[in-house]
Amino acid sequence: MPKTGTPRWLEWARQIQSLSQTGLTYASTDYETQRYQRLMEIAAEIVQSHTALTKEAVLENFLAQPGYATVKVDVRGAVIRDGKILLVRERSDRRWCMPGGWADVGELPSAVVIREVREESGFEVLPQRVVGVYDANRGPAPLEFFHAYKIVFLCEIIGGAARPGDETMAVDFFTFNDLPPLSSLRTNEQHLAEVQAHLQDTNRPAAFD
Repeated sequence: MPKTGTPRWLEWARQIQSLSQTGLTYASTDYETQRYQRLMEIAAEIVQSHTALTKEAVLENFLAQPGYATVKVDVRGAVIRDGKILLVRERSDRRWCMPGGWADVGELPSAVVIREVREESGFEVLPQRVVGVYDANRGPAPLEFFHAYKIVFLCEIIGGAARPGDETMAVDFFTFNDLPPLSSLRTNEQHLAEVQAHLQDTNRPAAFD
């Protein structure tokens, strides 16, 4: 298995949580339900033992994702103006990233990036092509419970103006060789290097893990 930059205890907790979530979905007897509930508790206890979170808080987070365990999808907009890339500063960690967020059920991926860029930066954009599809859990990243894929779209500005949103505190454009501190879970150097490569080669195929 490729190295993920994620501690083994978190990988184990994720796998146990995923198995128990799926098991609870299809459990047909009280015996099965009890066993899968206990597996969920064990996963929460693993996380509790390595963090400042309580077992109850972790369980609440786990149980907010019912049904068959699947990968979540994070969509990001690579928006370029005058050779600079648009980044937003997150209120949560005060670091910078490409605007974006979790995809909502029922939305097209391209519609998600249009909405997220508008809400987080104030700009109206038109997605042009996919830069890359990444396994968001591989590589250096802060603690996250769930497995996620990241889709990065190259976008063109068609309107709007810089305006922070509810989850962002600043909006600005940066040259690729003078970037602010990045929120690595949301945007890292690999993503930005691939954006640059697509700007230099319009025929470049989308990157993927």
